[in-house]
Amino acid sequence: MKKYIYTTLTLLCSAFFLLNGCQQVEDLTPSVSRYGINSLNASFYGDESSENSFTSEINYETGVITIVFPYNYPRTSENVLTTDDLKKVRVTANLDDNVTISPSLLYMDLTKENFITVTDQSKTKKDYKIVAEIRKSAEAKITDFNLDALGISGIIDELNKTISLISIEPIGEVLAKLSISHGATISPDPRTTALNYDNEVTLTVTAQNGSDKAIYTIRKDVPNKVELGMRNGSDKVLWSKKLQTDLGISALNVTTSLAVTKDYVIVNTRNEPGMILDRKTGTKVGTMPNMQSIIGGLTNFFATADDGNNILICNLAPNAGTYKVWRINGVNGTPELYIDWAASGSTAIGRKLSIKGSLDGDAIITAAIMGDAKSFARWQVKGGVLQSQIPEIVAIPEIGGAWWNNADVVATNPSDPIGDYFVSYYALPRRFAWIDGKTNTFRALGPEISGNWVQNAADYTVFNGNPYAASNSVNSFTWGSDDKIYLFDASSTTTFTEPIWTSPIGTYGGKDNGGQNGNGTGDVILKVSTDGYYMYLYFMFTNGCVVCVQYDCIDM
Repeated sequence: MKKYIYTTLTLLCSAFFLLNGCQQVEDLTPSVSRYGINSLNASFYGDESSENSFTSEINYETGVITIVFPYNYPRTSENVLTTDDLKKVRVTANLDDNVTISPSLLYMDLTKENFITVTDQSKTKKDYKIVAEIRKSAEAKITDFNLDALGISGIIDELNKTISLISIEPIGEVLAKLSISHGATISPDPRTTALNYDNEVTLTVTAQNGSDKAIYTIRKDVPNKVELGMRNGSDKVLWSKKLQTDLGISALNVTTSLAVTKDYVIVNTRNEPGMILDRKTGTKVGTMPNMQSIIGGLTNFFATADDGNNILICNLAPNAGTYKVWRINGVNGTPELYIDWAASGSTAIGRKLSIKGSLDGDAIITAAIMGDAKSFARWQVKGGVLQSQIPEIVAIPEIGGAWWNNADVVATNPSDPIGDYFVSYYALPRRFAWIDGKTNTFRALGPEISGNWVQNAADYTVFNGNPYAASNSVNSFTWGSDDKIYLFDASSTTTFTEPIWTSPIGTYGGKDNGGQNGNGTGDVILKVSTDGYYMYLYFMFTNGCVVCVQYDCIDM
């Protein structure tokens, strides 16, 4: 019986191992025939730059691998790469699984021919010759095109090789400013030859290699607009000017504000006449010639502009007496006293001033009252007439705590004094706020800003049927990074909660340029072009930069 059981178990075990233990080894040879080596890459020893990587072209039939190096290295420099530069090059290969290469790769002298042997999964061997080629660029593109003299930026459609110049008015003959692929040439060259852009212009770009070409057609155009608001991805920094090194404003902590008219940006620095910049290029044009009567450290304290051609400049009260606002018609105008308000002796006002609308029509003027009352003064202009020298005082009770010297209020409807408004402030809940003008309570709030940073500038406009609001946050310390601008879609309370565009931190602020922005001040302005195709965001950080960002609504 024992012998029978033993024999049965032996037979069962044998059957088990036959079924499960004697399987064939998996065949690792791929079902599809491949070449084994997919690519060869090279780099220069000791070069940590991001562009230090060079690809290859493999001719599997002839067994030649060509590593391609640019004619200029770095690629956008004028330094010409020579064969002698290729004596010690790091080389790496991308291989299929179970493929080997010999001799082992490490460094090669590419001034000579090099040979390798690739052994694939089936143990088949193939020899390759490795050579280097320094090749001129085949890229032939126009990457930027502007008529700076007219403030017109070309809209480039790379797919169809067209450039649209958005202008309702005649353009005529003018020089252009453009960027093309490195090493390429352009004919005719619109940088040196004034061309008439009221007619179609054709430009030929020839690549650095002298053979590849691209032909662009430039035409004046009035294109279709996107359905609502700005075109996604249209943001473009048109210009940035450092207050100290580019504009020559040497005094620190006294440049307070911007006033933007149809053609100019006025940079207001206390105790100096307003500096005039070309609105589309940032080029310094001069200074306001007739400001002598209101120049003073506490007199021309803050400046802004309406939607027409009027510049408003206010003093700091009560430090400089009663609160005064002067009106100047254009950059060459003479100051005229517009508002003179004898507020109570404890009312501090003048660090910020905003206007929505035009003094020649309807407008709402707002100025934050400094301190702990969380309130602002509001004047109404109706049919070109200021309704009263004495403002309405409005409090915002939901703001928790005092905003002291840091707040700005901007209205939305120049014809409705109790329309909604936006307020930027340094107080709890530390969020840019959209306020219901009838109840003076929060309608929506932007994201929370760290208490380390100061919010104190706001503006609002409507572009292509869509409302937008902007605010800032400022670093007033010698440490840390902030100095940020926030653009919001204000079409609904749900779209307002997060910005749709922000400026890069650590780029435009005082700490990163002229020096610590001790007062934590800055300004932000939104303007729409006369033709309605562009919105411009102008901003400034004290001791830092003045910047212009362009957005468009062109249907592309």
